[in-house]
Amino acid sequence: MITSEINSALKVLRSQQILLYPTDTVWGIGCDATDKEAVAKVFEIKKRSESKSLIILVDGIEMLKQYIPSVSKNLIELLKTSKNPTTIIYNNPIGLAKNVVAEDNTVAIRIPENEFCKQLITAFGKPIVSTSANVSGNQTPNCFKEIDTAILDSVDYIVNLQREKVNDKSSTILKVADNGEIIVLRK
Repeated sequence: MITSEINSALKVLRSQQILLYPTDTVWGIGCDATDKEAVAKVFEIKKRSESKSLIILVDGIEMLKQYIPSVSKNLIELLKTSKNPTTIIYNNPIGLAKNVVAEDNTVAIRIPENEFCKQLITAFGKPIVSTSANVSGNQTPNCFKEIDTAILDSVDYIVNLQREKVNDKSSTILKVADNGEIIVLRK
């Protein structure tokens, strides 16, 4: 089942289309994080200004280093030992679509623990967008059945996995300051 869903999701990602999929936190709206046109569609679905940034998922530290040139050893250790899903806001990303990067030249990236996500990203070979499956400003759904019909109708493919799972925990959000200090923004 997971293999066929990965194959279906890959077709969507490779054709500039939009995916609705389960993650290690909430359901995500996703696309190729290196494709400006696909990212623009995500902003349109969420009715969100492109001045707001989106979370990006990578499959591990090696992929992270392709888009964030300077990842400190302390940060790598933190990522390896974190018990909760952890999103980190990094400075000066490279190789991503310009519209996933915030106005202050930062990007939020998480390495998911969800097996479907990891396998999908590895097979795709590039990071994917993962923004909550809601219209901007509306409550984030904790499970598939809470996702608004407008969102369901606007994506190109909905992954048929983990639809019964309830997840009410968002990721911890950290920011890497210019001096390398790690600041907690959300626990």
